[in-house]
Amino acid sequence: MITANIFNIQKFSIHDGPGIRTTVFLKGCPLKCLWCHNPESQAIKKQILYDEDKCVLCGTCAKICPEKAIKIENNKLTTDLDKCNYCKKCEIFCIPGARQVVGKIYSVDEILNEVMKDKVFYDQSKGGVTISGGEPLLQIDFAEELLKRLKKENIHTAVDTCGAVNFDNIQRVVPYTDLFLYDIKLMDDEKHIMFTGISNKIILDNLEKLSRIHNNINIRMPIIEGVNADALHIQTTIGFIKSMNIKKVNLLPYHDIAKHKYKKLDIVYEVEKMTKPTEEKMQYFKEMFESEGYEVKIGG
Repeated sequence: MITANIFNIQKFSIHDGPGIRTTVFLKGCPLKCLWCHNPESQAIKKQILYDEDKCVLCGTCAKICPEKAIKIENNKLTTDLDKCNYCKKCEIFCIPGARQVVGKIYSVDEILNEVMKDKVFYDQSKGGVTISGGEPLLQIDFAEELLKRLKKENIHTAVDTCGAVNFDNIQRVVPYTDLFLYDIKLMDDEKHIMFTGISNKIILDNLEKLSRIHNNINIRMPIIEGVNADALHIQTTIGFIKSMNIKKVNLLPYHDIAKHKYKKLDIVYEVEKMTKPTEEKMQYFKEMFESEGYEVKIGG
């Protein structure tokens, strides 16, 4: 039985492909983007989100934890993650809702049964199912089997990928994927390493290879002041994709609505390095793409 660690199943999604969709979010990502709005997606293992502001230090979680992984010392609650087996008892018994286990193991059958509940909405809106992450192609056996099963049910499929995977993984899902949503973060490799933790060479190389064997690829570009909100980045991107069969571009202005998650994961959020571009600048970037014949949308 093929399984995957999944951290969210978002129904009635309208930003991850055409029509009304269900987006299945798989854990695990090779990138560590400073602006990531799903930081809980980066680690492939299960994690605990702990909201210190909600916690009243009642001690219930420590008492019911079967592994004795939770302690309260000096008015501070700590969790020994080496002992924790993510059984969710602390989440279930936490009355203030200060604890949440992120990540649940699903089989392909379980996900298929869940997404099929909304098939009528996919049919009426020309929607479907999107697999996202994290990077869904890291859990390639699950992704391939789920997409294959969805196509047997005549459901439109989309894959949202950062492209930083072995190209063999991408090739495996091409026959079962109607639409690829492909991220371009930065064209400058040094900046890409600085802000995401890895080189962009495999990402750009994979996009070139994919464009030769698939004819429906939409580019997604986060636009962040202090990172890539400049005309040179846009012009370089246009020059790179110009020879490819890419017609649609999504420009995604930076937002910080997920910064509370970083605190819950005990991760530093480097907000001082990033701000939202002005509407005027976003419109200017949109017009740069449109002047080259691309269909452009600002936002999800």
